[in-house]
Amino acid sequence: MKHCYPFLFILLFITGPFDSAYGQSSVAITIDDVPGTGKLQKDNFTSQLLQELDSLNIPVTIFITEGLIYKGDRVDKNFELLKNWMNRGYTTIGYHSSRHPRYSEVGLDSFKIDVERGENLVKQLAQSKGKSINYFRLPYNDLGKDSLQHADIERYLSSKNYKIAPFTVESADWMFNYIYEYYLEKKDSVKARETAGNYIAKTLEYFDFFDSLAWKIYGRPINQVYLCHDNRLNADYLPVLLIEMKKKKHGIISFDEALQDNVYQQKDNYYKKWGISWIYRWMKNQEEISFFSKKEPEDDSYDLYKKLVQEKKEQ
Repeated sequence: MKHCYPFLFILLFITGPFDSAYGQSSVAITIDDVPGTGKLQKDNFTSQLLQELDSLNIPVTIFITEGLIYKGDRVDKNFELLKNWMNRGYTTIGYHSSRHPRYSEVGLDSFKIDVERGENLVKQLAQSKGKSINYFRLPYNDLGKDSLQHADIERYLSSKNYKIAPFTVESADWMFNYIYEYYLEKKDSVKARETAGNYIAKTLEYFDFFDSLAWKIYGRPINQVYLCHDNRLNADYLPVLLIEMKKKKHGIISFDEALQDNVYQQKDNYYKKWGISWIYRWMKNQEEISFFSKKEPEDDSYDLYKKLVQEKKEQ
């Protein structure tokens, strides 16, 4: 479905109650689970998302999951794809683990093994491109189940000269991608486009929500960090999302620029395993988090996602 964006169709989903008086925030785009190798062979060993980014001329930060290189039977092509991602002048490189474990479940010792399994390769590749790796994003943004696990992982990553990479806005693109790919496999192009339209609309709605929340808390716009993934949905529709963000006066900046905003110097006060926005993590207590998170835009796509996942399990 590359370059088949039905703009009028999508606009049916993104017009209406999504306008906000709190626009004009600057946004850093971060992409997890690079390189997306799951469908690389079907795409003739080229990354459609990487090709789209080549034409967009915007800075992005990629978080590499080293274990993805070994998916499928063409490791050489997967390895080449990773080098291509790193070679782009517009990419800043971060590390995202080797096998994407959930830290709160596996514990520190196992998590260390996973981190160190893949980091030498990733660091060597980065150095060969004249780049360094300063940021680590934990899988699922799971920093641990309690304050002790949080302290342990922060201390460990700091000892390896990593800073934990924050985000402020994400819109479950992994979920929308699952539904999107389901409809593509069923050759239901109408439902696939509808899913993409819902993804764009919901993402814009989340930006409106977190921009308005920043105004309520800080009295000004803050630099936002958007988290998305290297998947089919973004390969086909990330350009559309960025066009709509531009219409709302969002400027695209680098991750390093975004973190210059002094809000990112605040203490993380959240000591549970769930991967919530850093805007919540900076709040003083759970009651405050619960109050604001309940006002987030509602999304009924999760029920469909669960249904499709269950159907697949039963096949």
